[in-house]
Amino acid sequence: MVVDGTAGVGFEAGGYWLFSQFTSMLRLIETLVTGLGIRYCLLTGETKDRTAVVQALQSGEVPLFLISLKAGGTALNLTAADTVIHYDPWWNPAVEAQATDRAHRIGQTKSVFVYKLIAQDTVEERMLQLQADKRVLADRLYTQKSAAPTALGVEDLEMLFAP
Repeated sequence: MVVDGTAGVGFEAGGYWLFSQFTSMLRLIETLVTGLGIRYCLLTGETKDRTAVVQALQSGEVPLFLISLKAGGTALNLTAADTVIHYDPWWNPAVEAQATDRAHRIGQTKSVFVYKLIAQDTVEERMLQLQADKRVLADRLYTQKSAAPTALGVEDLEMLFAP
């Protein structure tokens, strides 16, 4: 699906970042894009030379950056991306936001578009709802007036401890 959705688009160098929480999924996507002849860089926790990968992306040598969510969420300052794709959701929205923020850096001159790929009636759809619920709960609990979780109600506790 990702390949079909992007293969017909004219890739601009360094323009697409695809995050996945699973390195095994990145390997499957890597196989597909290799078969299509799309140049890419891969960044996971196993990547030995992060600097070379970042330089290839920033210089425009490659149009696609396949990144594990955890490896790409820290110590990256890139401005070459204009499209960020989250292939699969992570339960913690802060982790996804941190990864996405790598594209919103000082020196970024392009608008950045962020997409989350979610299949209907799946665990991922439920995870997305849990993220939204968590964001609403955090906004209610930690306001500028209060830095302590004083506003928990029975419904909040039931949602947090639901099976």
